[in-house]
Amino acid sequence: MRLHYKVSLLVIVTFFISCKETPKPDNDVSKEIAPETDVISIPDSWVTSRVAKAKERLNATEAGKIIWNAMEAHGGLAKWYANGPISFRFNYQPLDDKTTRDSYQTVDTWSNRAVHTSATDSTDKFGWTGEKAWVKANDSTAFAYDTKFWALTPLWFVGHPFILNGEGVNLELLDSEIYKEKEYHVVKVTFDAETGDAPDDYYILYVNKETNKLAVMRYIVSYPEYFKDGEHAPEKFTEFIGEQVVDGITMPGGFKTYWTVKENQPGEYITKIDFTNVAFKTDLPKDFFDAPANAKILN
Repeated sequence: MRLHYKVSLLVIVTFFISCKETPKPDNDVSKEIAPETDVISIPDSWVTSRVAKAKERLNATEAGKIIWNAMEAHGGLAKWYANGPISFRFNYQPLDDKTTRDSYQTVDTWSNRAVHTSATDSTDKFGWTGEKAWVKANDSTAFAYDTKFWALTPLWFVGHPFILNGEGVNLELLDSEIYKEKEYHVVKVTFDAETGDAPDDYYILYVNKETNKLAVMRYIVSYPEYFKDGEHAPEKFTEFIGEQVVDGITMPGGFKTYWTVKENQPGEYITKIDFTNVAFKTDLPKDFFDAPANAKILN
C-alpha cells in the first residue's frame, strides 16, 4: 500500500501499505477561513469546491467516470468529506507467523492525519501529523511493526473509492473481469512519480457493473524501506466482505486477502481483516492530531 506522509492539508488517500500513498493536494482550503471554534472544522465552500473539481476531473475519462459513479454509489464524495474525520478499529490478522496489527484509529479525511491507539493498551499510541510520524508507548514491544508505514495504510483499504479524487492519481480502464459469476469494470490506479513515498504502488479495483460498488482490490506494496531498487511484494487480492452503512457512507464489512495467482484469481488466503466500530467524528479538538509532548518523533 502507499505511504502518505509527504502530503499537505488537502490530499486524499489520501491516500491508501503502503503504504500509502498520496495525490497532489488542492489548496482551496487555505483561501477559506472556517469559523473559529475549538474543534476541527472546514468550510462548506471547500467541500463544494473540492467535489466540483473532482467531478470534472474524473468525468473527463472513461475510467474516471467509473470511479466517480462508484463514489456516488458508496454515498457521495461530498458526504464523505462533510462527515468529518473517520474512526474505526482495524484488526489486521496475518494467517502465518507475521505480526497482527490491531488498533483503534481516527483519520482526518481532509488532510490525511491519523492517530492510532493500541487495542490492548489505550496509553500506547502512534500517528501522523501531516508532517511527521510519532509514537508514544510504554515499551518498544508495544508496536512490533513499522508504525510510520502503517499510520495511513488502513485508509487505503477502507477509504476507496473516495481517496482517488485528487491530483497525482492516474486511472486506466482495463478489460472487464468475471468474479463469482458477476461482471466488473476493472480500473488500474497508478501515481505520479512525486506522489507520496511509494509512487510505484498500484491498485486494481473491481467495480460491479450493476451496482457501481467496489468488490475487489488487487495491489502491490513497493514501500522503499521494505523493497530496494524498484522491487515490490507479490500482488495481493483483497475481497471486500459484506457492507456497512455509517452516516450515509457505504463501506466494507471486512476484508479477506489472498495472493493473486494466474488469470487474476485469488490463491492462498493469507490475511483476515476486521473493520469495526466505525463512526465519523465532528467534535474532535483542534490539537487532536498533534504529536503528544512526550512522544518520540520518527525519522
